[in-house]
Amino acid sequence: MTLDTLEGRVATTVREARDELVELLGRLVACDTTAREASEAPRDEQTLQGLLAERLGALGADVDVWEPGPTGTGNRHVPDDLDFCGRPQLAARLPGGADGRSLLLLGHIDAVSAEPIERWSSDPFVLTRRDGRLYGRGTADMKGGLVAMLAALEALHRCDVTLAGDVIYCAVTDEESSGAGGFAAVARGVHADAGICAEPTDFDAWIACRGSLTPTITIPGRPGHAEMTQPHWREGGAVNAIEKLGLVLDAVRGLREEWRGRADQRHPYLDPGDIVPTIVRGGEWEVTYPADCRLTCEVTYLPGHVGPDGTGRKLEAEIQETIERACAADPWLHEHPPTWVWDGDVVPAEMPADHPLVPIALAAAAECGHRGTVAGFGSWHDGATFIRHAGTPTLCFGPGVTGVAHTIDEWVAEDDLVDAAVAIALATLRWSGTSP
Repeated sequence: MTLDTLEGRVATTVREARDELVELLGRLVACDTTAREASEAPRDEQTLQGLLAERLGALGADVDVWEPGPTGTGNRHVPDDLDFCGRPQLAARLPGGADGRSLLLLGHIDAVSAEPIERWSSDPFVLTRRDGRLYGRGTADMKGGLVAMLAALEALHRCDVTLAGDVIYCAVTDEESSGAGGFAAVARGVHADAGICAEPTDFDAWIACRGSLTPTITIPGRPGHAEMTQPHWREGGAVNAIEKLGLVLDAVRGLREEWRGRADQRHPYLDPGDIVPTIVRGGEWEVTYPADCRLTCEVTYLPGHVGPDGTGRKLEAEIQETIERACAADPWLHEHPPTWVWDGDVVPAEMPADHPLVPIALAAAAECGHRGTVAGFGSWHDGATFIRHAGTPTLCFGPGVTGVAHTIDEWVAEDDLVDAAVAIALATLRWSGTSP
């Protein structure tokens, strides 16, 4: 490393705490905070937030742990029936000593289900050290990032560093399911001049992400006995809704291909939007023509397709009009058009690629031997909420690779965990500066 004396001390302090970092990650992994349905009881969210609150309080932070009220705000992104009882959010403010730039360090505590647990090589809720890797649910996505950010702050504290700007450490729930925790934090007033969300970027700086829409299209049929010859439907005969599904799938494929060639679907860091059939349900009995067939799709869309109202409704209209036009060529569907339900709207966001925090983060990674680049994320992350609703330009930057997120035997490299803590500590120093 080519670091000045202070940065060198901070980096050394982080590296000397390697076993402590691993131990803390093990404690977080042991907390079952896997994503849940809105109606399910809380898991170990309160325990995990308590662990973080205790560590942050020891640094002199002003720690706010709260349970937001029921959502019910009409936000298309957040389920109306979700409540946070037993599942608090956390925001801890470490005050700076002068008027330096403030920094948000953001992460989510929830992880996806570990099922099927029997296919894991070891217990997903017991951190396992093996061949330089740390295995367990959430190690990459993103309890490793939470640990790296906290370790960075602890190293700065142990080196008696007083930053010129405030640092806000924020840990939220529900990123994997709805983003509700991030919205709750923004509503609480959490914001900063810029932010780092420690998702598993493998030391790249993600400055943009796609959003998503989830339509369910119900194709009507007409029930009838499947073993009996049916008259024409205009004479009361049965109509097979499953067979009509082919028209909708053809329209979906055509729209996808059209998007791939359109100028408005180009982005320097993101793939074009996509529409992918993900769930099909149809049929009531094996000898009955199905009454309907339901197709659910996952639609991803670019920041440039967010409408003036801040939603993806304009794109919804394009999708619906395209598929309904294709269906109208079929006489039955012309007279009995499909019906639609749009479930949620995960709105994409981006920050300027030339924002000053971007080269700071990448240079800090380079100091640790990682050649990160400016990039985008094909899915979504909580940073988008802070960009759009809190005025906080937030990039993703952290340990681990997305390819192991959500998988069986999820892992993060132990060296990368430590390097990320060093890089975040250096980036914090360089962003906020120090105060005498």
